[in-house]
Amino acid sequence: MTAERISAKFEACRSEGRAAFVAYLMAGDPDLDTSFECLKALAASGADIIELGAPFTDPMADGPAIQRAAQRSLAAGGSLAATLDIAARFRLEDKVTPLIVMGYANPVFSMGLTDFAERAAAAGVDGVITVDLPPEEDASLRQALAAHGLAVIRLATPTTTEARMKRVSDGAAGFVYYVSVAGVTGAAVGAEEDIRQGVERARRLSGLPVAVGFGVRTGEQAARFACLADGVVVGSALVEEVRAAVEDGAPKSAVKRITVVAQSLSNAISSARVVRSVT
Repeated sequence: MTAERISAKFEACRSEGRAAFVAYLMAGDPDLDTSFECLKALAASGADIIELGAPFTDPMADGPAIQRAAQRSLAAGGSLAATLDIAARFRLEDKVTPLIVMGYANPVFSMGLTDFAERAAAAGVDGVITVDLPPEEDASLRQALAAHGLAVIRLATPTTTEARMKRVSDGAAGFVYYVSVAGVTGAAVGAEEDIRQGVERARRLSGLPVAVGFGVRTGEQAARFACLADGVVVGSALVEEVRAAVEDGAPKSAVKRITVVAQSLSNAISSARVVRSVT
């Protein structure tokens, strides 16, 4: 089914008059098996779409929380290959929830574009975000993914001009990830009106749903952005629950911690029942 799952999920959320809850989890954090259980917990706790982070040694677009998560994952044996293995395990049990692999270009190119695309498709992955690969440089990756029905999900920012947005939209699929701040993940969010205008511009020019992320930490913030966009991405707040579990000496309690936070975020997003059209 591949990328069709993403479109179907956004359409289902739209028909319910709400934004999609897009949850981020670092694969392999705090260990491979516990992260798999956390992945299942997210889906069971209201996450509509899940971004599965692939750990990388130099995650320059990520803030401290996700950088630490990547370090924990790598120390526990995490890798791009392990990320795809976790995705495959999840897909055996869950045929509905869209999975996005989010990471950096270096591990993808190191694996080989064709090999990566084949393995991602076989694992049931629906789309890919490479945060450090601009549209001008992703043609070969896009072709490899398209051959297997996988979506290339592009990012837009508050500084993305209308002309640039047209370039970002060319070849994009699934949805546009709108970065709410000119900074790293987990940073403070930008001005609400600026975000509203940016989301509307991205939606109009791409014809795709738009999900807002980077800096959304609380249920209150998530509810506000659910009124502006087609989806709300939350990552650092969930990853921090894993950190807290590790620091408490009970890493497996991350599953319960994530369940509680995900349910709260899902409820907050669902309460902001504003219909968003894709035009």
